[in-house]
Amino acid sequence: MFGRRASKGRGGAAPAGGDGGDGGEGGAAGGAGGVAPAGGSPERKEPDTAAPPAAVPVRRGPGRFVRTLVALTALAGMVAFAVVLARLTLEASPASVPLTHSNLTPGRSIEAYLGRPAFVDTVKQLGGNILLGVPFGILLPLLSRKARGFLRVALLTSATMLLVELVQGALVTGRAFDIDDVLLNTTGALLGYVTVGRRLGRAVHPRPRPRPRWWQRRRPARTSP
Repeated sequence: MFGRRASKGRGGAAPAGGDGGDGGEGGAAGGAGGVAPAGGSPERKEPDTAAPPAAVPVRRGPGRFVRTLVALTALAGMVAFAVVLARLTLEASPASVPLTHSNLTPGRSIEAYLGRPAFVDTVKQLGGNILLGVPFGILLPLLSRKARGFLRVALLTSATMLLVELVQGALVTGRAFDIDDVLLNTTGALLGYVTVGRRLGRAVHPRPRPRPRWWQRRRPARTSP
């Protein structure tokens, strides 16, 4: 009886010990499972970097060879135009000496042309002076990017025509200085620039991409340690 009780006692103690051992191992495992995340290294956050802005396509013009060729062609056109201009404005006309007189008042000659009864003569005088300035507005933007622009074309044309009128009135027989001719020539140059010269100048000499201002520049994102 004692043997059976002892064996039962041993048998009962064994499961208890076994249960306790299993419980201890489970507790240890549970403790290990609970402590590992707490004692492990903290998760690192990735730096918040903004996506780079989309690249703006840069408009490229023709190559250097093409630009040089166009500039030389425009220069040759300017030389040919200067020859024609000299033949038209700097050629002496002794028969016109009694009819010529200088005009320093803007609009006086234009009013006189409009007051003539012959319409054909009016068109020749006014339209001829306007057409004489059109090549300036077309060829100047092709020569250089710096010669492009409404105000620049007007200044260059008026300065050139003013010089022609001064030489014409001072040195050529039968010719006189007329400020209205300068105004009409400049008007023709501006018409040529607005209609044709501006587009050709942009195609041959495109403007470079403007650099962003200091307030438009984005600062690089700071990376957290």
